[in-house]
Amino acid sequence: MAITFLKRQKERDRQQKNQEKAGKKEERKRLKAERPARAEGEADPDIAHIVPGPQPQMDE
Repeated sequence: MAITFLKRQKERDRQQKNQEKAGKKEERKRLKAERPARAEGEADPDIAHIVPGPQPQMDE
C-alpha cells in the first residue's frame, strides 16, 4: 500500500514540476515579446564588449 502512495506522490510532484516549467516558459516568452527590437546595425548587448582576435594574457 505504501508503494502505491509513493507512486501517486511522485506523479503529483512530476505534474507540479511540469506546470512550473510551463509557467516559466510562458513568462520567458512574454518577456521576449515585450523586449524592444534592436535597431539595424546596433550591437548585440551580450557580445558588445568582446574584442575579436588574440586575447591579452591573464596576470597570475
